Amino acid sequence: MKLEDNGILIVNKEKGYTSRDVVNIISKLFGTKKAGHNGTLDPLATGVLVICLNRYTKLNNILAADEKEYIAEVTLGIKTDTLDIDGKIIEEKEEMIDKSSLLAAFKRFETTYEQEVPLYSAVKVNGKKLYEYARSCEDVLLPRKKVTIKKIELLDFKDNKFSFKCTVSKGTYIRSLIRDILDDLGVTGTMSNLIRTRQGIFDIKEAYSLDDIRSGHYKLLKVKDVLNIDKVTVSLELKAKILNGNKFKGNYSDRVLCLDENGKELAIYKKDNDDMRVEVML
Repeated sequence: MKLEDNGILIVNKEKGYTSRDVVNIISKLFGTKKAGHNGTLDPLATGVLVICLNRYTKLNNILAADEKEYIAEVTLGIKTDTLDIDGKIIEEKEEMIDKSSLLAAFKRFETTYEQEVPLYSAVKVNGKKLYEYARSCEDVLLPRKKVTIKKIELLDFKDNKFSFKCTVSKGTYIRSLIRDILDDLGVTGTMSNLIRTRQGIFDIKEAYSLDDIRSGHYKLLKVKDVLNIDKVTVSLELKAKILNGNKFKGNYSDRVLCLDENGKELAIYKKDNDDMRVEVML
């Protein structure tokens, strides 16, 4: 298959692939080097991975979702260096918690707090990724990021496992959230499964597996499908300005999608005082 147009593809990432792996597969399938994902998923995780193709790769900042939803599973009694079941086990013991204590902890964590970033992550400190410090056994002060846990809902609770659904702000590490909840309860455990069910407006129900995409069963989304944005068909004179990235004046909303006389997407412009300035050229 060959893709020359711009598009947004919602992939249901499979376990075992990195987000970069999926991007590389999609790039080869569509014969384009211009592909990028919006929001990393660890190899253990499955679910919604938003991939932009061709000029739509420039939309990543606009599409960055402030809210994400996950379903996570926790296995008690195991502690790993990566905070998930794929890591090296550094502690094992029998653990039990009662349901009421767990629910109370969930309520305490429905808040905004400073979350410590996992050591095994791609966050950079002094120009070096944290997992590089980990692999070279170098000490590093882990940064903290302000995150908001909007809702946590218990889904299943039995034996040494429980699962929950959570809605969180951008930048939240579910591995770290689980670590913090378990530390609050004084027990050991690790994340044993993770599904991203929603990223902003993109829901897992609308996502396609790699097999779906390989067999041609998919839909590429356009700007008009995903952004609540006004569309403006511009004159030939204004089109020439837009193609050169020039600003222009006019009584428009804060953000507009400029189309030519044939309905072709030209650019997204954003209001800047009395001017409209280019935000993304399409």
